[in-house]
Amino acid sequence: MNKNSDVTYKTMGVQKHIALIAHDNCKNDLIDWIIENKTELSSHFLCGTGTTASLIAKKTGLPVTAYNSGPLGGDQQIGSRIAEGKIDFLIFFWDPLAAQPHDPDVKALLRVAVLYDIPVAMNKTTADFLLRSPLMKSEYARTIINYEKRIKNRVDDISNNI
Repeated sequence: MNKNSDVTYKTMGVQKHIALIAHDNCKNDLIDWIIENKTELSSHFLCGTGTTASLIAKKTGLPVTAYNSGPLGGDQQIGSRIAEGKIDFLIFFWDPLAAQPHDPDVKALLRVAVLYDIPVAMNKTTADFLLRSPLMKSEYARTIINYEKRIKNRVDDISNNI
């Protein structure tokens, strides 16, 4: 068994499926960023949570698939699409100074993004760096760790050494 037997690879296409989310105090910042990057973003598939998706579509003219509002389960819907391999990329402008009633959902979304090895931008600078990466214009194979198998392998190794 090779050392990489506990990973699989998921290829992102040239056209990325990008989720766009913003807390209320950050929606205008995200929309401004999208307007600045409209040409680049127009070649990708966009989705977002509730009000954010609606505002993006209205203010930019870009097609955006809308899920529920974050507090009404939209973050969880995005997370499930990540787990299904239907979202490749997450841009989430969140408000670090305001308590959110759905904070556990936000944490769960970020956890799923890490588990499924997708790029995540949580501010304008990171979004700029990621969008301008040469990897945005090519296929890319993400490495997805099978944590259940990795844990089993560790238990087996410990058992064999006792």
